[in-house]
Amino acid sequence: MRACRRAVATTSAAAAAIAVCTLAAQLPLEPFKDTGQSVTGAFEGWYANSDGTVTLLVGYFNRNQKETIDIPVGPNNRIEPGGPDQGQPTHFLPRRQWGVFTIAVPRDFGDKKLTWTLVANRQTTSIPMSLNPLWVVEPFKAAGTGNTPPIVKFEPAGTAYQGPPRGAGASFSTKLSEPLTLTVWVTDDARLPPEARSRPGPPATLSWSTFRGPGAVTFTEVGPKVDQASGKATTTATFSWPGEYILRAQANDASGDGGAGFQCCWTNVHVKVTVSPP
Repeated sequence: MRACRRAVATTSAAAAAIAVCTLAAQLPLEPFKDTGQSVTGAFEGWYANSDGTVTLLVGYFNRNQKETIDIPVGPNNRIEPGGPDQGQPTHFLPRRQWGVFTIAVPRDFGDKKLTWTLVANRQTTSIPMSLNPLWVVEPFKAAGTGNTPPIVKFEPAGTAYQGPPRGAGASFSTKLSEPLTLTVWVTDDARLPPEARSRPGPPATLSWSTFRGPGAVTFTEVGPKVDQASGKATTTATFSWPGEYILRAQANDASGDGGAGFQCCWTNVHVKVTVSPP
């Protein structure tokens, strides 16, 4: 687990951030365990929108090495005030997941706070989310390198999705007995951050996971191969129970998960799927 995230800040803010990071680095690390551990929300930061609103970028840390945990929205998975449901996940993959959802707040949010509380394995965690200027992030372009997130499309000439998720990128319907084919096209600017090494193959990778849903989802390939020439990547999903699901498609460039701590450059897109009985 990273002790802190990197951010562009003023001299005084940077000094405060260094102090916090130093303190965190001195704390003893809890041994990794496969199961039985807590899940904690992770406030990645916030950014301003062109319409004057502000977006909070949020991920999570499931401390388990192997245990995937489902926590329905309610007393054990709530964001307050205004919740309990503010679009957060109910399906938590093991370990750190970066920027998996966003919350839009009005321009006059000011010094208000939202709190995300999770209860998993009888352990309760809560995190505050606010517009503290220390937590401004730039998820659409890395200031130092000009790197931008991969672009994800559901049709070759369709709408382009880039950066943090907002709303649903696509909607599908299927029957319980029928596998759903999921095809996307992924492209990237192929810019490399200084610490990244050049690698063979396409400039971006793709992975699929469950964000919400009443049952289990099985993918033929969680990380389908991205065709280097066209950017096309295809997998299929099967569902164990009828109902409404949200899937998450994540495209990473060479900066890797969480942009190596810079909060840029990767793309998360949410996909709605309605599964009817066979």
